[in-house]
Amino acid sequence: MNFDAVLIAGPTASGKSSLALKLARDFGGAVINADSMQVYRELRILSARPDEAEQALAPHYLYGFVSALKPFSVGKWLDAAANALAQCREKGSVPLIVGGTGLYFAALTNGLSPIPEIHASIRVEARQRLAEIGNERFHAELALRDPVMAQRLAPGDSQRLVRAWEVVEATGQSLAEWQQLKSPPVLTGSLATFVLKPDRTWLNARIASRFDGMMKEGALDEVRALVASGLDPDLPAARALGVPQLTAHLQGRLSLDEAVSQAVADTRRYAKRQMTWFRHQMPDWTVIERSEPGEIADIVARALE
Repeated sequence: MNFDAVLIAGPTASGKSSLALKLARDFGGAVINADSMQVYRELRILSARPDEAEQALAPHYLYGFVSALKPFSVGKWLDAAANALAQCREKGSVPLIVGGTGLYFAALTNGLSPIPEIHASIRVEARQRLAEIGNERFHAELALRDPVMAQRLAPGDSQRLVRAWEVVEATGQSLAEWQQLKSPPVLTGSLATFVLKPDRTWLNARIASRFDGMMKEGALDEVRALVASGLDPDLPAARALGVPQLTAHLQGRLSLDEAVSQAVADTRRYAKRQMTWFRHQMPDWTVIERSEPGEIADIVARALE
C-alpha cells in the first residue's frame, strides 16, 4: 500500500467497522475509531462498537476508552488520535481511521481551532431558543451578536447557527476569530479517503434491523444502567441514538414499541444529516455508491493496491 493512512467515513449502519476490520487484516493495518459515541465504554451496544472478538482480530484504538459520565470533546479525541497514530507508526501498521463523526475527520486533516470547551447548558439553551423562534429569527438574532458568522451562514443551517451562537455566548468572541487560530493538521501525507454512500432504502432497512438486533442484545439494560449511574442529560452520551427514547420508556413516558419506532426514525434522520455533511465538507473524497459489503471492500482494496 502506498498510502500513509486510510480514512473511511459513512453514515451510521453503513458497514464501516466491518470494512475497516477486513482491510486491517488484509493490509496489516490498525483501526482507529472516529465515531463520537463509540468512545464511551458504557455504550457498546447502542453505539454498535466492535465487540471483543472483533477487536482481537486486528489492533483497535479509541474504542470504549472514556466514561460516558464525563464531558468529551473533539480536542480530546484529537489528542488521543495523535497518540494512536504515533503507536501505529512505531509498529509499522497502516492507520485505518473509520467513523461517522465528520468533525473528527475535519479536525484530523484540517486542524482544530483552540475554542474553549462550551458548557453543555449553553448548547441546550441555544437549541431551545432555535426551536422556540425558528431559523429566520434565530439567524437575525445571531446577526446582532456575530454579524460575521451570520453573513457566512444560511438561515437553514441549524447546526452551524447553534455552534456560532454558543461560541460567542461562551467566549465573547466570534467563531470566525477562533477559526483564524486553527492548529496545523495532525494527519498529513498521502491519504486514501473514502465516503460510503449506500442506497437510502437499503440503509433505512438496515438501520431498523440493526436496532432490533441491539434490543435483543440488551440495549434496554444498557440504558437502564446509564440512567442508574446518574448520567447528566446534558452530556453527549445522553443524546446518543436510542438513549433518549429508551430512557423515556424506562420513565414510563413511552411504550417500548413507541421508543423503538422513534429511535429508528431518529437514526434515519441522523444518517441523512451525516450524508449532507459529508457531501458539503468532503467534496474531494472518493464516494462509493454501493451497499453490498463485499462490493465495497473490493472497490476499496483495488484503490489501495
